[in-house]
Amino acid sequence: MPKYVIEREIPGVGKLPASELKAISQKSCGVLSGMGPQIQWVESFVTGDKVYCVYIAPNEDMVREHARQGGFPANRVAEVLARIDPTTAE
Repeated sequence: MPKYVIEREIPGVGKLPASELKAISQKSCGVLSGMGPQIQWVESFVTGDKVYCVYIAPNEDMVREHARQGGFPANRVAEVLARIDPTTAE
């Protein structure tokens, strides 16, 4: 199944307390639960003003629907076409 990277622009997100990040995570999980097992949240990386999320989903529309239902921005959604890491150089 395709994997996607979502860029969410959320000013000041890197300064949010753990309790607010937990609430955001709970909201996301609740929406995912209602959407069924086809879409899965793998992990997210929080930076100063953005969150980069990795999802597995059948298509980009489902990723965007999750964002719509959750009230989260999905400023950019890109399908992962390949994965590389240091072992790729070997």
